[in-house]
Amino acid sequence: MKDLLMMRGARRLVNMCANVKAGEQVVIVTDFATFDVAKAVAMASLEVTENVNLLTMPPRSIDGEEPSEPIAAAMAKADVIFTPVRQSITHTLATKNALGAGARAIMLTQYNPEMLVRGGLYADFEAIEPLCRRVGELLASADQVHLVAPGGTDLRLSVKGRPSNPHCGIVRQSGDFTTVPNIETSSSPVIGSSEGVIVADASVPYYEIGLLKQPIRFEVRGGRVQNIDGGSQATQLETLLRSQNAPEVYNIAQISFGLNPQCPMEGVMLHDEGVYGTAHIGIGTSVLLGGEVKTLTHFDALMWRPTLTLDGEVVLRDGRWLLPEADVIHAQAA
Repeated sequence: MKDLLMMRGARRLVNMCANVKAGEQVVIVTDFATFDVAKAVAMASLEVTENVNLLTMPPRSIDGEEPSEPIAAAMAKADVIFTPVRQSITHTLATKNALGAGARAIMLTQYNPEMLVRGGLYADFEAIEPLCRRVGELLASADQVHLVAPGGTDLRLSVKGRPSNPHCGIVRQSGDFTTVPNIETSSSPVIGSSEGVIVADASVPYYEIGLLKQPIRFEVRGGRVQNIDGGSQATQLETLLRSQNAPEVYNIAQISFGLNPQCPMEGVMLHDEGVYGTAHIGIGTSVLLGGEVKTLTHFDALMWRPTLTLDGEVVLRDGRWLLPEADVIHAQAA
């Protein structure tokens, strides 16, 4: 029975999210830790096209590490890419080059079989898409951004001239990519513009940190994290970053907002980052988000109940979007 339920979710990924068509070249990149999910996606893809390539590699050592050269070469020739992997390959040159060559991509980091059965994958993606794109329009036209949250976040930055990245869970055109099911919209701050404090009080779903036992506080000056405080998880994070011996791993790379009301907060990247009413700040690589920094890794720090002000106008208050496009989500939650 579990296999049948997994296939239902795999078919949603293939048919609704990726819009796979007959004759398209599908490349599924996986590792030994996530092979069950990859197998289900491959079987669902084979129902649509015969050109399905299932490629298995050893797990990467850290999120953001490049895949092997044979994997990168296959990605560059794909029409559609799925990435059920343990460590993220989203923020890599291999993914950037594949998108530039015309691929559509569905990023499936830390996917487990249960995520094919329940949770965010079963949200109404088409109903949420207008909000996802409207938030993207607001970020793309903004200059000054002010983000605060009850946990202590108070961050100012500029996104002037930056593109936004609406990841609505659906890809339709060459070069599109999205994460599923964490519907989110993001932008990449202008280098050096970020100043203030970030307090993650929900999750850091990278490096086996997950749900936070106590908040992690990041002091930000000149566009980079200058200090990290908190409990044992903060120490774990700072130790890992320091070991990279690359100042760019502290770059403020992304500001993003979760928009999927069906995603639970559970310490799993693609559920946590989609939780409606949260924000996250990405730190490290930014090249796939409209920025210029390519470094050794990328991670996200999540917070509850953010308030967002764009050029003096509050558009998100205490985790609730003040936009007509959000009415459908608020009605579902009522």
